[in-house]
Amino acid sequence: MALKDTLLRIFTWWNGQTVSLAMYTARSGTFVGSDELGNKYYKAIGPLIDRSVGPERRWVVYNGYADASKVPPGWRAWLCHNGDVPPSEEDYQPRAWQKPHVENQTGSPDAYRPKGSQLSWGARPAATGDYVPWTPDA
Repeated sequence: MALKDTLLRIFTWWNGQTVSLAMYTARSGTFVGSDELGNKYYKAIGPLIDRSVGPERRWVVYNGYADASKVPPGWRAWLCHNGDVPPSEEDYQPRAWQKPHVENQTGSPDAYRPKGSQLSWGARPAATGDYVPWTPDA
């Protein structure tokens, strides 16, 4: 591992896993599965220190930049204790209406800009004519 990679793991939390998370995962984590984006999912081994987090502690190690929108719905349900069976242990087939993951486009040229928005491309549509401005002498 290069010096730059080592420093990034020590001082950044948004790019993969930190050194402390790697040590915690090695010490008390059990690999549960991974998704199509390369994220890895773990759960804690043994008794919990804090019972307020639920029956067991679960976490994700992101593949690259830490973006919560990269977690597929099945894994998100498992992480939030909405399901007991991880998607790696069931044969889930996505519905036809479910779309594949698209990274958050906010702040980029590909961001959604509805018709009429000041940031959308092209000319704004003309006013509809049902607006009558207020005048003080009326």
